[in-house]
Amino acid sequence: MKRNILAVVISVMLAASSVNAVEIYNKDNNHLHLYGTVHTMHFFTKEKSDYGDHSHLRAGLHGESKINNKITGYGEWEYDSKINHIESKSSQSIRTLLGFVGVKVSKYGSLDYGRNYGILYNVEKWTDTLPQFGGDTYSFSDNFMTTRTNNILTYRNNNFFNLVHGLNFSLQYQGKNEKFREMREQNGEGWGISARYNFVNNITASAAYTYSNHTKLQKQYFNNDNLRAETGAISVKYDADNVYLAGTYAETRNITPFGGNNFSSKCQSNNGNCGGLAGKTQNVELTAQYQFDWGLRPSVSYLRSKGIGIKLANTSNHEDLIKYISIGGVYKFDKNVLTYFDYKINLLHNNTFTRSVGLATDNILAIGLVYNF
Repeated sequence: MKRNILAVVISVMLAASSVNAVEIYNKDNNHLHLYGTVHTMHFFTKEKSDYGDHSHLRAGLHGESKINNKITGYGEWEYDSKINHIESKSSQSIRTLLGFVGVKVSKYGSLDYGRNYGILYNVEKWTDTLPQFGGDTYSFSDNFMTTRTNNILTYRNNNFFNLVHGLNFSLQYQGKNEKFREMREQNGEGWGISARYNFVNNITASAAYTYSNHTKLQKQYFNNDNLRAETGAISVKYDADNVYLAGTYAETRNITPFGGNNFSSKCQSNNGNCGGLAGKTQNVELTAQYQFDWGLRPSVSYLRSKGIGIKLANTSNHEDLIKYISIGGVYKFDKNVLTYFDYKINLLHNNTFTRSVGLATDNILAIGLVYNF
């Protein structure tokens, strides 16, 4: 629910070479592609903050410049604009999602810097394929290296220097992000590594690990200068014969935000605005999907994030932060137009904890219509 992107939209955003991308410039070994989606959707729920129109436009540019036979430069920029706002507030609805520049050197891989996907998303993306929801147990924008974030340098290598077919790995460094940010959006210096291997029988496995320092404000919250932010994740997928099965397990340490923005270990507010960073989380995401030849793709999924070490008054040490079942389906009219529904059956209970931190407990039905270009 943090990204609200259909699986087909994600593939467009992560690969400008998609069939949906439009070439708008091609001259002297320089290529520029335009890609994007117009995503209209409506949520039906008793939660006032979620109910209503959530439509938005997402678009980006991806360019490549062939420097010589071995070296290619590239850059990408992507933005998102809400289209459910009135015109006088339209300037407040635009945000940059991606913006990076890099070089690819033949079999030696690629290196880029800017705002990009954190290395943990190499694992998470396999279960972030629900029609609308999903991908939200431990992945949040601008939360260390879990998904889109700033100030990251990424090296990627496919087929291990062309020596081991199917073995890909990535390395990532993230600089400190602290100024003008809420505590949940800050991070100290950190690094990460991920690997993926394609086994036989259309089975692929991936794993990732990240290690980061905390900022001064985060150290004050945990009251411990020695704690570090760590995440380990593994994922397996099967994708063949119109069947898609994927599962992810991840554990985080001193990184995952929950609840409202009033981060205080003594917060006892009754207005649902207390929150914090969990000392530890255990996260499971499972999804099963089937692609019919005539365009329908039904899916059923289960997601749970269990928080351990919750520093709030009147709560136990172990609390579910996210827990739901998703039942949905996507119908593709053609390669550009699709419609979908996604019903989120919320398994969280309305209790002292969920009320104090502002966690939604009602079900949500999402219905949408999407045009990709």
